[in-house]
Amino acid sequence: MKKTLALLLVPCLALSMLSCKNTSENNSAETTVAQDTTPKVAVPDFNADSAYALVAKQVAFGPRVPGTPAQKQCADWMETELKKVTDTVYRQNVQVKAGNGKMLPCINLIGSINPKATKRILFLTHWDSRPWADQDTKDKDKPILAADDAGSGVGVLLEVARQIQMKKLPESVGIDILFEDVEDYGKEIWGDASYCLGTQYWAHHPHVPGYKAEFGILLDMVGARNAKFSIEGLSAQVAGDVQQNVWQAAGRAGYSSFFPFVNGSTIIDDHEFVNSIAHIPTIDIINLAGNGMEPFAAHWHTHNDNMDIIDKNTLKAVGQTLLQVIYETAHPL
Repeated sequence: MKKTLALLLVPCLALSMLSCKNTSENNSAETTVAQDTTPKVAVPDFNADSAYALVAKQVAFGPRVPGTPAQKQCADWMETELKKVTDTVYRQNVQVKAGNGKMLPCINLIGSINPKATKRILFLTHWDSRPWADQDTKDKDKPILAADDAGSGVGVLLEVARQIQMKKLPESVGIDILFEDVEDYGKEIWGDASYCLGTQYWAHHPHVPGYKAEFGILLDMVGARNAKFSIEGLSAQVAGDVQQNVWQAAGRAGYSSFFPFVNGSTIIDDHEFVNSIAHIPTIDIINLAGNGMEPFAAHWHTHNDNMDIIDKNTLKAVGQTLLQVIYETAHPL
């Protein structure tokens, strides 16, 4: 995807523009937001062992590249898992056009909790594997296992849904979990819109006509050791209040070290299309633990994105933070 070298200025933030698949210089200045660390509601305990096993199950299918047997096998498994922990499951089997003109099978899955509730929260993550290890030094043309850059988000959200199943939400609050496909089949030379194809399709054709949510939270690379979820710039622009609430909730959950109030890069990721097409204020929780000109961790788009990089502590931090947000939203004081 393309990068823009000009700085983007937003309130309290000075952020460099780049896409989720390219790099630019980070601005690491700290913001000055006060952190409220007082727990407000009773929140279920996120099970990191369960989430880890769910990530491992996906990786066991092999690379989940569009058009491969692993794609359908993993999609079928995810659909089964969603049916265990949500009330209604939708499956979108469609064709999308890649940046090179190739038509690709795309399988989006949506699990809804309390589907009749009008107050809704959207959670989403991609589940496909990148077909090329373009950031590796070897086997660049082979697909990656994508334990972190795909599998971790699915694992976290399935476990979040399992916890909600055990500690029910009020019927007035609904949750939608979107597992979107064909996110990582893009290249910079094909343009920004060559990424996030499943999300773009869903944003134009939601599982429920006229679908709306109070806000959305995207997970991207949320399972690696030493992860840092800095303040992502596009999120601050379009959904700054949501972002601040989530980062403060992380503090109340005890995970402020994973969610520092530090300016990160601006990423063109799935949340861009949820905001611009579906008009749902959506933020990106994404690991921006890189250094210098590269905001992403060293395993990004390499064959090192495997189970060795997954850390239960990181899964716990993200999952517990999401549960904190959900139950505080459901039980406002």
